[in-house]
Amino acid sequence: MKTNWGAAFQIAAVYVGTVVGAGFATGREIVEFFSRFGVFGLIGIFMSGYMLIYMGSKLMRIAASIGAHSYEEMNEHLFGKFFGRLINIVMLVMLLGVCAVMLSGAGAVFEEQLGLDKSLGVFITIALSLAVMFVGLKGVFAVNTFVVPMMIIFSLILFFLSVQLPGFIEQVVFMPYAEDGWKSVVAPFSYTALNLSLAQAVLVPVAAEIKDDNTVKWGGIIGGSALTLILLSSHLTLIMLPGFETFEIPMAVIMKQLASGLYWIFVLIVYGEIFTSVIGNIFGLERQIQKYIKLPSMLVVSLLFLICYFISLIHYGTLLSILYPVFGYISLIFIILLWMKPVNTKS
Repeated sequence: MKTNWGAAFQIAAVYVGTVVGAGFATGREIVEFFSRFGVFGLIGIFMSGYMLIYMGSKLMRIAASIGAHSYEEMNEHLFGKFFGRLINIVMLVMLLGVCAVMLSGAGAVFEEQLGLDKSLGVFITIALSLAVMFVGLKGVFAVNTFVVPMMIIFSLILFFLSVQLPGFIEQVVFMPYAEDGWKSVVAPFSYTALNLSLAQAVLVPVAAEIKDDNTVKWGGIIGGSALTLILLSSHLTLIMLPGFETFEIPMAVIMKQLASGLYWIFVLIVYGEIFTSVIGNIFGLERQIQKYIKLPSMLVVSLLFLICYFISLIHYGTLLSILYPVFGYISLIFIILLWMKPVNTKS
């Protein structure tokens, strides 16, 4: 069967745009799961990259083959009816937590990069999100086709500038001391599991819509490869920033130091990534809640933002370093079952 390359690249853009949220775009997530472990983090990135390509493609192929239109249907296929429903409740809590991290990340952009109040950034993001939710979601997914290539270009620019800095090779092979160093072994698996289980909310309906197995497969391969490229270049850039663990948005700090002329464009792209992720998550949550409680859409969205706002008051770095690893460990069961499940294509 012939591959529809246009659709494959569209799937890839959605895949990258869904995974590259607040933690990824700011660099905090990469620091937490990989960069702080030095050379072991680098090995972890290659392992995670392979899984993002193989497992991401497999997730979408299974979704297309069973005609799953939501992640609830996908979870019930993987876990069975009873446990699938339990997992869907856990996913609801996880999506809510991640949405709060995204809002906190938006506030951190305003606070650390613009010198404005964090709450102002959170309120502006909520107001813009409500406006977009009221108008429609098509524009948000269109943003990904612009933001994703720009994110890749900026990551590569920073990488090429970092390579030229003195002591680059020494930093690449450096083995720092970490009290929780054992986490470097689990990190590639929990990181991939976290991102794929959360990305389901968007990837499952997209794959079901395309249906063609070959196109879906290549969309996953291209998207996973692009994510690996951004992960690798971001890590090799972050390790050249002294005290990278102390910054809320380390990637923007590096951009300011190495390519100050592009700094404001980069901050705008980081904010764009956070913004599209917030809306994507809220949209997924609203659709899931509507299955159980019938309320006006904007009321549900407003209540969700209210809950996320109170959680987002916690320090962004603290929130991400606590919630993301915990969610990653919970998601490990999901990735094991996905690995074991065969792809039954009709073609």
